[in-house]
Amino acid sequence: MAAEARLLGHGGIRAVAQAAGVSETTVRKGVDELESGAEPLGRVRRPGGGRKKAVELDPGLRAALLGLVEPDERGDPMSPLRWTTKSTRKLAEELTRQGHRVSADTVGDLLRDEGFSLQANAKTVEGAQNPDRDAQFHYINEQAKAHIDTGQPVISVDTKKKELVGDYKNAGRQWRPAGEPVQVKTHDFLDRQGPAKAIPYGIYDIVANIGWVNVGTDHDTAAFAVASISRWWQARGRHDYPAANRLLITADAGGSNGHRTRAWKTELAALAARTGLEITVCHMPPGTSKWNKIEHRLFSHISMNWRGKPLTSHDVIVSSIAATTTRTGLTVEARLDTDTYDTGVKVTDAEIDALPMHRHRFHGDWNYTLHPADTQSASQAADAAREDTVPVRAAAPSGPAALRDPELTGMTCGQLDAVTAELTPLLDRRREEIRHQRRGTARHRSRGAGAKDKLETADRILAAILYQRKIGTQELLAQLFEVDRSTITNAVTEVRPILEQHGHRIPAAAARFRTPKDVAAYLDDTQHEIKTAC
Repeated sequence: MAAEARLLGHGGIRAVAQAAGVSETTVRKGVDELESGAEPLGRVRRPGGGRKKAVELDPGLRAALLGLVEPDERGDPMSPLRWTTKSTRKLAEELTRQGHRVSADTVGDLLRDEGFSLQANAKTVEGAQNPDRDAQFHYINEQAKAHIDTGQPVISVDTKKKELVGDYKNAGRQWRPAGEPVQVKTHDFLDRQGPAKAIPYGIYDIVANIGWVNVGTDHDTAAFAVASISRWWQARGRHDYPAANRLLITADAGGSNGHRTRAWKTELAALAARTGLEITVCHMPPGTSKWNKIEHRLFSHISMNWRGKPLTSHDVIVSSIAATTTRTGLTVEARLDTDTYDTGVKVTDAEIDALPMHRHRFHGDWNYTLHPADTQSASQAADAAREDTVPVRAAAPSGPAALRDPELTGMTCGQLDAVTAELTPLLDRRREEIRHQRRGTARHRSRGAGAKDKLETADRILAAILYQRKIGTQELLAQLFEVDRSTITNAVTEVRPILEQHGHRIPAAAARFRTPKDVAAYLDDTQHEIKTAC
């Protein structure tokens, strides 16, 4: 201010004082300092002068703040901030309520000093993983290579997110004249009078890098999924692979094409009979649908292609999908499917058993092959030669001795005998203690007299181990041991705690069985019999 006043000359002090809103004395002091040649800048206060920081005046402030922003499991459970957004303003209010007067800006400075920053949730926790997850990925890769090397088609299938049809907001932005956005509805409620929704079911040819999308208008059912694959085969597959006699499908573990969906298998069996194709299905392990190739090689590009564009009709959806391309050469075809698909279709056990379906030796619940009905016998022989599926025989395993197979128990015969020898006296003593408590007196009959146990102690141990291995349900084990289900339940209840107490951890098996025929077929494999020494 003094420098400006000197430049203005006479009357400059008053003019600068009025412009700056200060007194003329202040400006005059500045002029005197300049004219005296004194240092214009420097410390005004002595070292240590001025207002102290909040944390210096209040030593408990920092600890109180950290107590509020710690993770919920370590913070104060009675704090009102436990269930609210911890903004700097709310943190300042809570600290003030506790007796620490502080502003929101100071709270922000303290948090940054302590290494805190604003962070969003990170999607990194995948939950429990199936122990065979990586092995299943390797198995799918091997199956794909085997099909591709012989010129057979390999496709990835899935249902894309259902889309509302009409003037609804679609995520994303597109170039338009400034201030002229596309006008859409203020809500996303389904308009019952409009064309409702679109259900895109995609088929992605992994080798050819070609997508085919069947846009349904009714329900996402197993029948719709297989109908989409059938339409792809008629429109593209049989022309692109004229010599094909096999088809590999990789699919998610759930949804209309899930591995537990019975209608999916029956519809695929019908498709195999119509086309003469041997259809092999390999499902992605649970919780890994994001690794299905159709997700990042087809669906993601479709979403980017129509971003910011309202899907006003089925024709717009079909045209937008068909116009999707990438720099790596992806091409897409799309068709509208106006057929109706009933929900609630029931498939009985007898219908499943009658299917020309053979489960693979590795995770037969995830990997299975459906054969054309007229070539079932020849296909069974080919499967046995390839060792990837198992021919089915009618007979069941002959007694518990056949169930001692190392592939079923996860132990060698010697290990199983050692566990049995270790647990047998413990189980017998425990059962005698329980019976003595029930009788309330000493035994009247000699040991071994009276009704015999339905299962020997060794068989009870074997049944509990097989159940721990998760090869099947208790109902299946009851059929294999030729007892009622309650006997298996009692055996598992008795044996499992003793197994855990003595450190015997029984891992789950890769094979899963539903009927005694499945177990018999598994045990009937010739190579399996060679290595079974029990």
